[in-house]
Amino acid sequence: MTQRTAKHLRSAALALGVTVLLAGCAGPNPRDPYEGFNRAMFSFNDTVDTYALKPAATAYHNVLPNFVQTGVNNFFGNLADAWTGVNNLLQGHGEAGMSDVTRFALNSTLGIVGLFDIASEAGLQKHKEDFGQTLGTWGVPSGPYLMLPLLGPSTVRDTVALPLDIKGDIWGYKEPVYIRNTGTALRAVDQRANLLNATSLLEDAALDRYEFIRDGFLQRRESQIHPDGDDAPRKPPKDDSAEPDAKPENKPEAKPEAKPAAGAQSSAPVSSESAPKELNSGAPAAATASQ
Repeated sequence: MTQRTAKHLRSAALALGVTVLLAGCAGPNPRDPYEGFNRAMFSFNDTVDTYALKPAATAYHNVLPNFVQTGVNNFFGNLADAWTGVNNLLQGHGEAGMSDVTRFALNSTLGIVGLFDIASEAGLQKHKEDFGQTLGTWGVPSGPYLMLPLLGPSTVRDTVALPLDIKGDIWGYKEPVYIRNTGTALRAVDQRANLLNATSLLEDAALDRYEFIRDGFLQRRESQIHPDGDDAPRKPPKDDSAEPDAKPENKPEAKPEAKPAAGAQSSAPVSSESAPKELNSGAPAAATASQ
């Protein structure tokens, strides 16, 4: 128990230490002020992936039967549901949190320690939450982009939250240690195998893979913490503000006086309102297409 505590403290100290060391290396990009360091870590990770992780993932994908790979993925995914449930509850998402807890209980029992995803077949949606997302929902800013050695893309906020994510990983308490380490390596290879097709597409499409991964990660991370559903409650007040303008048009006494100017007044608002709607609907499409 003491060794585990010391391990988590060292991880926290390392995360904070990296943040402090990088504080004096700011560059011109506000989202990526440590680009020099990040590109060096990206090159290191890419080398490890090219000569170790990707070959192992390719052999894993080609040799093992599909049902074995599915079982491995389900097993570790089920363990992750427990920590996801905790974070959903901490974020105030009670329904999603209870769904995650139910998923974990159902798959751990009827699903034979998670080898079979019974919960998804029962209609329980799978989520993926970590403590970095929880801090984001609490209002903690993400901070600059960071490329961590071996772990990949992150941010300062997520790096500080990483020790708690490690402590929340149920597999991290598995004994004996050699089984834990073997399972950890197997999980890494399985996750890498799931990305083989995406890696090939990335290598063919991206001119600067570092920038492509960075921008994609930051955009996806922001959407995870602030999904479109969270913005929906902000729209009704705008519609309510337009109600006073509609009331005078419904008054019966104003109709005879407005008849001479009705044609001019009705045509102008229609054209002015319809144009912005078309432009607004086209902007996201253009943005997504460029991405």
